[in-house]
Amino acid sequence: MRLLERKTCIVTGAAGSLGLATARLFLAEGARVMLVDRRAADLESAAATLSAEGDVASAVADVTRAADVAGFVADTVARFGRIDVLFSNAGIFGTVAPIADYPEDVFDAVYQVHVKGAFLCCKYAVPQMNDGGSIVIACSVAGTRGDPGVHGYITAKHAQIGLMRCLAKELAPRRIRVNTIHPGPLDNGFQAAVEASLGAIIGRDATQFFDEQIPLGRHGRPEEIAMSVLHLASDRSSFTTGAMLMADGGMSV
Repeated sequence: MRLLERKTCIVTGAAGSLGLATARLFLAEGARVMLVDRRAADLESAAATLSAEGDVASAVADVTRAADVAGFVADTVARFGRIDVLFSNAGIFGTVAPIADYPEDVFDAVYQVHVKGAFLCCKYAVPQMNDGGSIVIACSVAGTRGDPGVHGYITAKHAQIGLMRCLAKELAPRRIRVNTIHPGPLDNGFQAAVEASLGAIIGRDATQFFDEQIPLGRHGRPEEIAMSVLHLASDRSSFTTGAMLMADGGMSV
């Protein structure tokens, strides 16, 4: 029996590298997957790629808009039935700047996507979830530390942990488990953009800078993180809730 056989799963941020890798793994484990992203062209490409690998549907949506979230939840239930797994993965980075220069609109945007987005996904998905389901919120090693100038992203990632802990206790009577996954720097376009801007600020190769902070000495691969998400999504983690799963190569040690 595959780990997610006939389970209905939602993946937000599905057109990004981690969302795509996780959706692919969910499909390989027998799931039916609703792919959600606000980038229509990228989502269409992801859905076309994955359609040969399993039962997928897609919805263009902005997770900061309640109507969009309610819409893709309703579409998921109409297409596949009640929800078993929610992987709340949509995210943006923002910028790096001293507090006096950090743009208020950027702070608001980052917080909206990571925190309000995760909140809305849970708000609308939970009533449609089967008992015994799983919610995984994509957090970050940034949720365990502070770094100068990363005000929006780090604040939002800490807030996601608070949301996860509230939900873990609230949903325990229904045996719905809620956990966060905490990747370190990944070898993907998201991190490459972060490192390009950070490198200009610190005056050195930011990729090497991060690798020096990771005990395993390298960036992670999206496929590696997807395996950890699968663990939290499946019954292999049936007694795990309210947990922060570090998948950061030891960066937080």
